Amino acid sequence: MIRSVKRSSALLFALMLTGCVVKQQTPAPVEPTQPTTPTQPEQPPTPPVPPPENVPQPPKLKTINWSASVQPLVANMVQSAGVNPGSVLLVDRIKNSTNGALQSDKATDAIQSALANNGKFTLVTSDQLAQAKQALGLSADDSLNSRSKAIGLARNVNAQYVLYSNAQGDVKSPTLQMQLMLVQTGEIIWSGNGIAQP
Repeated sequence: MIRSVKRSSALLFALMLTGCVVKQQTPAPVEPTQPTTPTQPEQPPTPPVPPPENVPQPPKLKTINWSASVQPLVANMVQSAGVNPGSVLLVDRIKNSTNGALQSDKATDAIQSALANNGKFTLVTSDQLAQAKQALGLSADDSLNSRSKAIGLARNVNAQYVLYSNAQGDVKSPTLQMQLMLVQTGEIIWSGNGIAQP
């Protein structure tokens, strides 16, 4: 036991000595450092971006001035000698015989507009035409390309005349042909041609 006390006292004495030695030390100097940006792993160079491809412009649709195209023909037809004032006229939808797509509805509307206040004809309305087509079992989109259909339809609406219109040739500059037909006899009493105006 004496040995353990001697060891403990020696240990205690050593501890006391270390606590008694107080030497004032100055702190180590701190050197300011500049912040650095973190380095990123090196990436392979990106290839240059090619300039955008020029997208071709869609072709411009050639528009036809239907009003200017049909007006001279209609004026000529109204002045023809064989037309009786006050007669009922059925305007057939224009037939497309060109080499492309044609705005047939716009062309037909232009013909009807040109004939609206002509002083000689009373036009069959679109409602009368639709009812007559239904009564005869024709589809609403039937363009009456058959003369017998048109005559039957004209008789159903009590029209004295039918106006046939046809666009033919190149779709960009078609030739217009119009024929005025007497319903009772099937006789063509007037015919006219003209080039469609851009």
